[in-house]
Amino acid sequence: MKIVDTTMRDGEQKAGVAFGVKEKLEIAKIIDSMGIYQIEAGIAAMQGDEKKSIEKMMELGLNSKISSWNRTSIEDIKNSMDCNVDIIHISVPSSDLQIKSKLAKDRKWVIESIKKSIYFAKEKGYEVTVGLEDASRADINFLIKLSKIIYEANVNRIRYADTVGIMYPRIMYERIKTIKENVPLEIEVHTHNDFGMAIASSIGAVNAGAEFVNCTITGIGERAGNCNFINFIKSYNGTINECVSNERLQFLESMEKKIKNIISPKYSN
Repeated sequence: MKIVDTTMRDGEQKAGVAFGVKEKLEIAKIIDSMGIYQIEAGIAAMQGDEKKSIEKMMELGLNSKISSWNRTSIEDIKNSMDCNVDIIHISVPSSDLQIKSKLAKDRKWVIESIKKSIYFAKEKGYEVTVGLEDASRADINFLIKLSKIIYEANVNRIRYADTVGIMYPRIMYERIKTIKENVPLEIEVHTHNDFGMAIASSIGAVNAGAEFVNCTITGIGERAGNCNFINFIKSYNGTINECVSNERLQFLESMEKKIKNIISPKYSN
């Protein structure tokens, strides 16, 4: 199981939180020292300091892989390419509700749009991951169909996004397991804490075979927040596999405190 930290993308969507370039670089260096596999650095398409911070992050030579979040937009992807990120993450609504209300499109458009975006990024030699927004409210058969199309486009990982935070562990387990049984993809799970289930649902996903978990420092994020990194590690340690020593956990907690001081105590739980 690997962690994808999204403090500087989804975490920054918490009301009142905004990181400058210097702050993002400081946070990235600390997260890297924690041994986290991947850092979702932000959205390059936002331009300005957001794009500059991603460019500067790539100059640090971190061990953590750096990714940028994109819509199914060639212009978005070009902005990420300008930053020379390690991973281009392409996100698209997958529930009929969001496809219609957010995009005013249909399933056919989603399929063609994601294929076009994947092919553009892959043609340039980039590693690509695909996010299925609002997957928790999507038709499971459509998720499987989309996942197969993504796999056939030579993408190895999808993100199952519980965008509105409605999942709970048993249902998360069943849905992740169903996708895994039908498509040989790696699955990354992205949870929100609206019902207080972000950690438990992430554990359920890992139990079902998910290989990656999205977390944020202190659980900051849009609305009720995201999966809290330290608390998830403690839960994972206690319920699945005691793979983190007390000494290691103390180190991670000390690094979390450093990031809290950057975020500001006002916004860190």
